[in-house]
Amino acid sequence: MAAVLEALDFSRLDRVPSAQLRAVHTLYEDFARSLSANLSAYLRNTAELSVASLDQTSYSEYLEGLASPTCLAYVSLKPHDGAMVMEISTQLAFMLVELLLGGPAKEAPSFEREITDIEKGILQGAMRVVLSEMQQAWKRIDEIRFALVALAGEPQTIQVVAPGERVLSITLDVKIGPAAGVVRLAIPSGLFKRLRGRFEQNGPAPQKADGSEQDRTRMTQLISDATLAFEARLEPTRVSAADLVDLEPGDVLMLGHALDRPVIGTLNGQPVYRGHLVMHDGKFMLQVHDASPESTKNKFVRPPSI
Repeated sequence: MAAVLEALDFSRLDRVPSAQLRAVHTLYEDFARSLSANLSAYLRNTAELSVASLDQTSYSEYLEGLASPTCLAYVSLKPHDGAMVMEISTQLAFMLVELLLGGPAKEAPSFEREITDIEKGILQGAMRVVLSEMQQAWKRIDEIRFALVALAGEPQTIQVVAPGERVLSITLDVKIGPAAGVVRLAIPSGLFKRLRGRFEQNGPAPQKADGSEQDRTRMTQLISDATLAFEARLEPTRVSAADLVDLEPGDVLMLGHALDRPVIGTLNGQPVYRGHLVMHDGKFMLQVHDASPESTKNKFVRPPSI
């Protein structure tokens, strides 16, 4: 009987076992939950992160999937040799800069340009929060010091491994207020191979079903001193340009808000309360009746029962 020959796929030799991949996925789910709370406190705005995907790919394929220009962080992994790459989408990076300069949380305009040196300096504080949480998440596996070495704008300028070597590509979806973006990590597979035994012994256990309530409680404690922008908004109306030009002192504009219609109270642009306007001591106030139905869509910020 003739021997059956099978082709050997050498790329599979560098692949991380599926059991270890599940442990890595759980580790980064825990990291995303913890970072959501701490980043919310740092930005004084509701941040929500989740693991979107975890894939094994070559470093060249990872780079090909990145936009150009973008915002790339070169991160060392001491005491281990080598480094990892963390990409922050430019839309998310520009929005973070806006927030850190005191602006509102809103969808940033799409700029096709590199991050400036001044913007890189502003982003470094947020980067330190991210890497500190990642270091904490890895502690049960290994004492890795994730340190920011440099920020770059072009994918080809950062080479952490050879183009054909495999990396674990981890994509995180990020939502801050109404704005959204992504963070993409590329970690050399060799690191996971060296630490395979520790993952088997100390890998993070799956999150219990009641963990989300604990996360909300923790985040509430972290952001209790944060200052939020509260607004009560009336429905707008449309005015023609001709009427606007002819507008004089004493003229009255009719708004599109009926007297019996509830007024929506917002926190940082997110609807949380319904009520009616009242007057006291010569000032308008919002008398709260109940929670806005839209407020229940947010996992982390829930208005108190009225």
